[in-house]
Amino acid sequence: MANITFLEGSGLNDSIFGKSQEPIKMFIEKRGEAFEQASMIKELFLMVSSNNWAEKYTTMTAMQGFQPVGENGNYPVDGMQESFSKTIENMTWKDSFSLSREMIDDGKLMDLKKQPAAFTAGYYRTRERFGAALLAGAAGGAASVKFGDKTFSTIGADGKGLFAKDHPSKLGKKAQSNQFSDAFSNDALAAMESAMQDFRGDAGEVLDVVPQTIIIPNDYKLKMDVFAAIGADKDPDTSNNGFNFNFGRWNVIVWPYLNEFLAAGLKPWILMDSRYNQENGCAIWQDRVNLEVRSELAGNDANIWKGYARFSAGFNDWRGFAIGGISGGTTLVSGG
Repeated sequence: MANITFLEGSGLNDSIFGKSQEPIKMFIEKRGEAFEQASMIKELFLMVSSNNWAEKYTTMTAMQGFQPVGENGNYPVDGMQESFSKTIENMTWKDSFSLSREMIDDGKLMDLKKQPAAFTAGYYRTRERFGAALLAGAAGGAASVKFGDKTFSTIGADGKGLFAKDHPSKLGKKAQSNQFSDAFSNDALAAMESAMQDFRGDAGEVLDVVPQTIIIPNDYKLKMDVFAAIGADKDPDTSNNGFNFNFGRWNVIVWPYLNEFLAAGLKPWILMDSRYNQENGCAIWQDRVNLEVRSELAGNDANIWKGYARFSAGFNDWRGFAIGGISGGTTLVSGG
């Protein structure tokens, strides 16, 4: 069931609008449930319940690990420290719609279905569009994106964008890249996977990143290239029809909402380790107040329905993601 709270205004059950309250609630809940089931937000972000005005996210550097000490050797003292941190502030979101007294008097049942359904669709569509705007902004190298009249950061905890060629280490180790120039190809896919598997923590330790998800906008050429690369167990480019290393190993997310926010001509392809993202909070979506809907009677005899929610999203640890097809990025495959 859709996670929506209803707050009924006083006197409405005794008014001409009383009979419309339950049907409208049903329309709103049904539409909300449909959007929640189809949402990509939960696939791409770590969903967090927030209890504060803002939340701080951080990681810890690795310990050195066990040391050989011999028989009766002393215990070495190990330690760790806080790495970079990111604070995400919750934003308030509102919307409303109204039903006229005449609409109820005249039994306009179609409008009684359309308006609440459109209202709920607008809320969940806003969430999808907001998440897509953040990811598309990061793909284009923007430090922030404007959504409505507000500005939201696409910077991660290390002070760089989610995708960058020079992610720093808290402990001064070598900078790392998760931004690549190669257009999608079978070779580039294998090369980016290998690059992600070699991502290191702040102490230089291997992190066991295992990407398994490909994220692309709704672009027919990209879709054809991706499914051609991963959809057959044989390699059509070899004379002996050799084994295709990438067959059957990838989940694919085609997210049409990205198209609205990507710069013209930009056709990125993104790899994600969903497990690492969920365990380490790379892309974070935090809900402070789930959608609350209240109904009230206005002075002009209209029935006003108002929606209130608080949520936000942002990026923390870059290591769960990598992007290809970005001009100026690191080259994965010679000539790619």
